[in-house]
Amino acid sequence: MSTTEPVPSTAGTASTAGTAGPADKKLRPGRTNATKQRLFEASMELIGERGAAGVTVDEIAAAAGVSKGTVYYNFGSKSDLIAQLLRHGVDIMLVRLQDVRGQSSDPLESMNNMVGQAMEFMDDYPSFARLWVSENWRTPGEWSAVFAELRAELLAVIGSAVESVATGYKVDESIARGSLEAAIFGAIFVVGLDRQTYNPERTREQSVAAVMTIMHGYVIK
Repeated sequence: MSTTEPVPSTAGTASTAGTAGPADKKLRPGRTNATKQRLFEASMELIGERGAAGVTVDEIAAAAGVSKGTVYYNFGSKSDLIAQLLRHGVDIMLVRLQDVRGQSSDPLESMNNMVGQAMEFMDDYPSFARLWVSENWRTPGEWSAVFAELRAELLAVIGSAVESVATGYKVDESIARGSLEAAIFGAIFVVGLDRQTYNPERTREQSVAAVMTIMHGYVIK
């Protein structure tokens, strides 16, 4: 089994790597190390229980099995730790999106696969999704600049996929592309978290189909 995931190249560029298996998908991108992955998973679990403000560096270090000094040596502060772990989580998501995007020649099916992969990421790391939703729109927020940068990268990947749909299908040009991309992006988080929190009986496929109604409304039959 592979010990690393491929590193995403540039946003919106399809990966040429093969699709990772279920066990491989939760492994770290190649440019990060095992310590960061342990810190990421430990932090997400603790933050999911009490929120970012309620978790201490001591608790994160203990849960990850590393010393407090290791955390400060590598990250400098709790704020920097959270910022870099947000980056780490988005890197994992970007790798997954890139991996599935080129699996189909049909751009709508590719978009469907990408939404499904995003939902799977949220199933694997539900606390990351909750942290993203709770902190992303907080104004002013401690990590506002980080969220803005990461959001732009994710939207660029979605935007590239939307562009492929617009090239392959007749679409409603009256719909603002930026608003469409934001609608897909927001729906993935809202629908995914709603399923996890209130409707666990819903399947991932049902949630993906709900998000994809946005794209089907964009395409002119």
